[in-house]
Amino acid sequence: MKADRRSFPLYGAVGLLILGGAEILLFLRLWIIPTFFTPIVWTGYILFVDALNYMIRGESLIQTRPKEFLLMLPWSVFCWFVFELYNLHLQNWVYLGLPQNLLVRMVGYLWAFATIFPAVLETAELFHPLYEDVRMKPWKISPNALRLHLLIGGRVFRIRLQNLSLVGFLFLIAPLLVSSTTAHYLIPFVWMGFAFLLEPINYMLGGRSVFHYFEMGELKQFLGLLSAGIVCGLLWEFWNYGAEGRWLYKIPFPWAGPKIFEMPLLGFLGFLPFAVECHAMQNYLLAILNRRKHFRDKSALSRA
Repeated sequence: MKADRRSFPLYGAVGLLILGGAEILLFLRLWIIPTFFTPIVWTGYILFVDALNYMIRGESLIQTRPKEFLLMLPWSVFCWFVFELYNLHLQNWVYLGLPQNLLVRMVGYLWAFATIFPAVLETAELFHPLYEDVRMKPWKISPNALRLHLLIGGRVFRIRLQNLSLVGFLFLIAPLLVSSTTAHYLIPFVWMGFAFLLEPINYMLGGRSVFHYFEMGELKQFLGLLSAGIVCGLLWEFWNYGAEGRWLYKIPFPWAGPKIFEMPLLGFLGFLPFAVECHAMQNYLLAILNRRKHFRDKSALSRA
């Protein structure tokens, strides 16, 4: 991308105005802002960060990958509903102050859930320049296994990618096989399970995967995701704290630490693997769609 095209897009300024205006109207408790504060501010945030990405990096989801961005919105909704289904059994959070009207409430749900993946993945990309020069020794990965160099006597361990996916599957199925009281303590399995399940599959499908980055010795993508988890986690809790329509956690561990806004300190660790899960789930969809397109193109060539 040419540097002369790296101007700050107008929609970024609009996003900043949305953020500022929403904060003012929330403070004044005016109109629908307190009820729909979460999706409103995250919409402004996504526009602003995407514009920053374009200005700093010369590319962004909205500017250079608009189809991927539009596809991400309904996929984010679908994937978060999966987590909501888990929560019906695990009972780790509840919603407060939602509209009584079911249709209005569903609009709020869909709008808020659609902002989750773009917020995390836009923020992760914003961190990429910061970690550009941070590299690691490339991992040796084959279709069947990867070599992990552990600092235990310099011994090399080989782990099959399929086995990592199996670990993820077990993490995801375990909370569903026990009582709700026990499952309440297994929420960390849910926040890690999809990452373990899907990242190896993404690699084997030829899609974007943290293993692909590790194979090239790159860390900026992985560190960007972890940083995005921290930033977005803090912002989620900060903006949730003063909103009328908000969520409340039920953290089962007595040693979870003091609350920061509505989240106990220990709970913030969950945002780290959750950011990797957002990457895994989004790129699983892209890998499947690209694979189907590849087979359609190959079929068309064979008929020509």
